[in-house]
Amino acid sequence: MSTPTTVRTRIAPSPTGYLHLGTARTALFSWAYARHYGGQFILRIEDTDVARSTQDAVSQILAALRWLELDYDEGPIYQMQRLDRYREVIAGMLAAGTAYKCYCTPEELDAMRDAQKARGEKTHYDRRWRPEPGKVLPSAPEGVAPVVRLRNPVDGTVSWDDLVKGPITIANREIDDLIMVRPDGVPTYNFCVVVDDWDMGITHVFRGDEHVNNTPWQINIFNALGAPLPLFGHVPIILGDDGLKLSKRRGAVGVMDYAERGYLPEAMLNYLSRLGWSHGDEELFSREQMVQWFDGQHLSKSPAQWDPAKLDWVNAHYIKRTDDQTLAGLVAAQLARRGIAAEPDAAMQRMCALYKDRCTTTVELADWLAMYFADVAPSADDLATHVTDAARPALPTLRSKLAAIEWSKPAIGTAVKETLGAHGLKMPQLAHAVRVLVCGRAQTPSLDAVLELFTKETVLARLPSA
Repeated sequence: MSTPTTVRTRIAPSPTGYLHLGTARTALFSWAYARHYGGQFILRIEDTDVARSTQDAVSQILAALRWLELDYDEGPIYQMQRLDRYREVIAGMLAAGTAYKCYCTPEELDAMRDAQKARGEKTHYDRRWRPEPGKVLPSAPEGVAPVVRLRNPVDGTVSWDDLVKGPITIANREIDDLIMVRPDGVPTYNFCVVVDDWDMGITHVFRGDEHVNNTPWQINIFNALGAPLPLFGHVPIILGDDGLKLSKRRGAVGVMDYAERGYLPEAMLNYLSRLGWSHGDEELFSREQMVQWFDGQHLSKSPAQWDPAKLDWVNAHYIKRTDDQTLAGLVAAQLARRGIAAEPDAAMQRMCALYKDRCTTTVELADWLAMYFADVAPSADDLATHVTDAARPALPTLRSKLAAIEWSKPAIGTAVKETLGAHGLKMPQLAHAVRVLVCGRAQTPSLDAVLELFTKETVLARLPSA
């Protein structure tokens, strides 16, 4: 793959909803490719769908890119702020004869398609308003706002060497005369994207393979404008764990939902990058390593499958590697969502150090740490199973011993051992009962390590005095 002197890639989401996983992966590939070659990565907001675009969606897109740390060099650039430029280009195409006005009403178009279907033909615009030598066009009807259509070539083919799929060729006869401007004067996606990519000097376009059918139109618009073509790479779709296309309708969630669910951006980037790209057998790698390796090769032609268990495994790896100060800040935010106030101080950092090897997300870590900052409510089953007649007399004894010590792990361990000896109990008999009453659960790490992280006052308050 040859690369120009300056690589310029872009991500161009539509602000009609959250940044979904497929677009996030495309953003990642585009960003990594630009960074690999020392180029620029541009953010463009394709907001010409005025009825569905919202500022809230724009904010969510920007937040998702910030969370993923996909920094862009230019933008955000909004298409609706470029309408004058689009009008200028359309005027030039109309003057050059590469575009023309069509006055067909919706009813006429419906009748046209119905007639074609009745004849067993493929439905397409019949070019009745397309100027041709010797063709006499009717007068423009009053009260009908025209669309502007591309004068698409009727012969030959459109070909490109896709960065992912390889050579692709489509006959021009299969391509309609695309509507580039709607009756209300707002330009359409396929026209805007060409003008934008031309003006912004985009050299490489990575996008989902649902755009393959748009590419011939776009190439023909580039050619009509005499503009240089970028290289296109269409990456396969992401399938859900049921083998069907991952989509909003089928339970897919936005990128920021994963942040709220306790996933780390490093893990999400690592996992997303492996959905359709590989570097040997490497499964776990840093952002810097991906930039070093992502040269546009080794992109898969086959759909990738979303695997929640694999994402959990990757996230658990990064949870373990994350320093405790950072984790404490993330856990404090998770607790705050539950209405639990907790400072990410040195004490919380020690808690993170104890529990993070057991967790796949910061939500799970917050589940563990909540018992240190809020009351616990042991289940009736746990109380019946673990606070037994054998253990119950030992609990006031342990409480009394704990009240008398300087609060430290060794001293707590000694108090537990002395209580076991005084009542002739095995460690599980006492430890499970203490865990249920103090922690609200029967299974925890080592009892002395767990209790040390509580304040003495909290432990004493949760153990019976008699």
